[in-house]
Amino acid sequence: MKHPSMAAALLAPAVIAGLGLGAGAAHARTGAPAARAAWVKTCSSKKSPIDHPCGGWRLIMRDGRQVVVRGAAGTEDSAFAISADGRVMAYERAGDHRLVVQPVAGGPARPLPKAVGGGSVSLMLSPTGDKVSIDRAYSSRGGPAKVVTVATGHVATLPRGDIVLGFSGDGDEVLTQRVLSDNTTRLAAHALAGGSVKRTPPQVVAGAVAFALAADGHTVAAFSWGDADRKRPPRVRTYDLRTGELSASAGLPLESDTEVHAAWWDAGGRLHASVRRGGGGETTVVRVLTVDPESGRVTQNDRYSVSKSAYASVTAGE
Repeated sequence: MKHPSMAAALLAPAVIAGLGLGAGAAHARTGAPAARAAWVKTCSSKKSPIDHPCGGWRLIMRDGRQVVVRGAAGTEDSAFAISADGRVMAYERAGDHRLVVQPVAGGPARPLPKAVGGGSVSLMLSPTGDKVSIDRAYSSRGGPAKVVTVATGHVATLPRGDIVLGFSGDGDEVLTQRVLSDNTTRLAAHALAGGSVKRTPPQVVAGAVAFALAADGHTVAAFSWGDADRKRPPRVRTYDLRTGELSASAGLPLESDTEVHAAWWDAGGRLHASVRRGGGGETTVVRVLTVDPESGRVTQNDRYSVSKSAYASVTAGE
């Protein structure tokens, strides 16, 4: 869970209830609603001087509104995720701690099978939100990661010890990472219909800060950190899990301290990244980019600010 906060100074919040959207008329005028990010506020008091989350999760909508997600748990360990297209969210329900998936536009929240559990987990949605991964890699309860197909409730179990990095552009595969006994890192693309492609990549790929798996199920985009001391920007390269072919890296036209914190391919073969600067008690600026992995050229699709008042936040596609 990340701790930068999300945009302030917005219109009065709407409310997403369990069975509908409080601002449906407004959504109808602006087309299908989509979320940029979600955040939960930081609180402290004399009785509890340690910062803690409070007030529940709020969506930052692309049209500038804030929408309160009524019923979503806003505790220290509660999970939240938004699909890359911004139209689907997954979260832990406060009342019964079930994991649920719900359209950002509102409507009934669909509970995931009880077998996938709840509590301290990491959630990721496929680009269109039709599948969700539940990873317990950093939970005291442990256990293998699972992937649920939302429409059917089908549960696929990934190999124990694999950490989910994200879905492929079409949502049919899951990219995972595993640290081996010799301290090398193995990447694997697991097809949900069966079969896997695995390879131990070179360190320039293994040490990347963000990964994205293309719809072909074997091409991985890897984004590396920039170097502020040497004023070198973040870079991107591609790696083929089938052949081991590694492309030349391309520098991105970004400041050296810019963090690429999420990346994904869409089904049409375009690579996207969410980048940010700031944080640490300062305003964070988030930019959503389309990236040419060969040349490093970028096109900015969205830009918004992140307030310092949030305890935790997630962005679409993260």
